[in-house]
Amino acid sequence: MARDLSKYPSDSNGNMLWHMLQTGDKLTTPREIQFSVIFPSQEKALQFGQILLENNQKLSFCPYLDNPEHPWEITAYPEMPASYDNIIGYQMLLETHARKFDGIYDGWYCPPHSSE
Repeated sequence: MARDLSKYPSDSNGNMLWHMLQTGDKLTTPREIQFSVIFPSQEKALQFGQILLENNQKLSFCPYLDNPEHPWEITAYPEMPASYDNIIGYQMLLETHARKFDGIYDGWYCPPHSSE
């Protein structure tokens, strides 16, 4: 199958989605996608988490050991199909709000969904 760059651009998100599609993932099936943002203090992470909770978002909060300058992580778990537009849209929303609390977007992950 030829890669449609309008659906799977040549960037980290497009590459990840293309790889998922190539391994048999049915990207149109809604699933929880984990989006992580890291923060310089527990207080700022919790303030950001409060915004997510007020908008009915499922989230987790934990220490983040991989970055001493941003040692706290909030992960949001929206449910959506794994499309490039959905991923980018939610990422931009998180980045916009996290910036107010010195947060740094740290990527996304989702479990595969078989096309069977």
